[in-house]
Amino acid sequence: MVFNPLRERALERFADPQNMIEMATYGSTRIASSYFQVKAGGDAAAIKGIMKSLLEMEESVGDVLDHDFINRHTVGFDELVDDLAATKWSDIEAVSGIGRSDLEMVAAAYAKSSATIVSYGMGVTQHNQGTANVRLICDLLMLRGNFGKPGAGICPLRGHSNVQGNRTVGITERPDASFLENLEHVFGFEAPKKQGHDAVQAMQSMVRRDSKALFCLGGNFAVALPDPAQSYQAMRALDLSVHVATKLNRSHLLVGKETYLFPCLGRTEQDIQRSGPQSVTVEDSMSMVHASAGKLQPASEHLKSEPAIVAGIAANALPESNVPWNDLVADYDNIRDLIEKTTPGFDDYNDRIRVPGGFRMPLPPTERKWETPSGKAEFYVFDGLRADKKVHGDDVLRLVTIRSHDQYNTTIYAMDDRYRGVFGRRDVLFMSKSDLQDRGLQQGDLVNIETVSDGEALHYDGLTAIEYSIAPGTIAAYYPEANRLVPLDYIDKDSGTPSYKSIPVRVRRAGESPA
Repeated sequence: MVFNPLRERALERFADPQNMIEMATYGSTRIASSYFQVKAGGDAAAIKGIMKSLLEMEESVGDVLDHDFINRHTVGFDELVDDLAATKWSDIEAVSGIGRSDLEMVAAAYAKSSATIVSYGMGVTQHNQGTANVRLICDLLMLRGNFGKPGAGICPLRGHSNVQGNRTVGITERPDASFLENLEHVFGFEAPKKQGHDAVQAMQSMVRRDSKALFCLGGNFAVALPDPAQSYQAMRALDLSVHVATKLNRSHLLVGKETYLFPCLGRTEQDIQRSGPQSVTVEDSMSMVHASAGKLQPASEHLKSEPAIVAGIAANALPESNVPWNDLVADYDNIRDLIEKTTPGFDDYNDRIRVPGGFRMPLPPTERKWETPSGKAEFYVFDGLRADKKVHGDDVLRLVTIRSHDQYNTTIYAMDDRYRGVFGRRDVLFMSKSDLQDRGLQQGDLVNIETVSDGEALHYDGLTAIEYSIAPGTIAAYYPEANRLVPLDYIDKDSGTPSYKSIPVRVRRAGESPA
């Protein structure tokens, strides 16, 4: 079952590029048996509706909830029940855009399932209350004991192969005390205890001119963030910016007083160091850690790897350092030995990555172990129904930023979007038929978009409206171009994630003055 504002081909069927038969016959595999077009920002309301229906089924027929799991492993169940009882079906339908009967159908199917996995992506997390959305999904799974048994649980769908891996080995602005203690013990220096900046906070600090230097390992920092008018200017005002990258991007051209760009090896290229060929390690969405060694001939004999560049800078900038920078680069096993000494879960690290398939990081909930203050899984009560701050006005729509077929993050390889039938351009706005009609618009009209905000006026002009199968009240435009409509502080306060999936906007015909 799929919940998504847009009707997306790739969520209905999937063609496996490794399947020769599917490739030869243009075949595909069916994914969705049911498809529900939830409004942008309506995820919490939909989940609450499903849970409310489960409780009603429990009351009427019984044997729906896993009471043994709830009693033995959780706290906060009664508070959740009270909140759902006080939530009106009419409000759930209005905010989610999904009818009660459909949500009851989902609940009935869920009640029949012996094991359920809920997968989610950025459509759930990139909201003002994205973290709370995820906690609601956990509530839904806990009601039927879908943690700690085969074929059940929660699955974040991440893009880059090492999004999770970075955090696992301590690359975070909020390292815990035990990790810092391990660093100090292993490396013999006093680690800073002050919390650092996440990506948005880093840019805000640059805007204020509190931060004057930036070192980027990959990425397209300024383009990926909201409000490019502020972000671009802040990058140009830096005293120092350093980029290590496999390919050029727009952020590299935002030159500060001193800017250095170091091209580096890609992960698919051979990495030969003093001890021989090297492999890096990555962690996927399933918490599996495995080795990754490039096989392609490097684009240039002069290219260095990311570790070599970082270590080379460190060795020259910190000549009194106790860290054997050059030895670490000579053999990446030495780096992994240090990870093993500082980070839990990496016992016998180098041995285990040499086993085909690698190894899985510890996941306490899969063993029904709960690392919480109460020692149990904690039900969460979501305040209200909206995943984003309410904005008043009958003409306000919610904008979702999306990627195209020929795109990876901010990198746009071509102007075609085979997913949605758009070719040769990206300056388009996807709208439902009813939203077009309500504004006296039709397909092909030029429109302007303006963010509904108490701050500076943000707008995106001259887009072509396209009629598309999308939830009424929701519109969509391409990322990163539409980032200009997102205020820099429009984020999830818990995670720091920009709220790219529910931006309050108004749409008007190009040349039409505001009312």
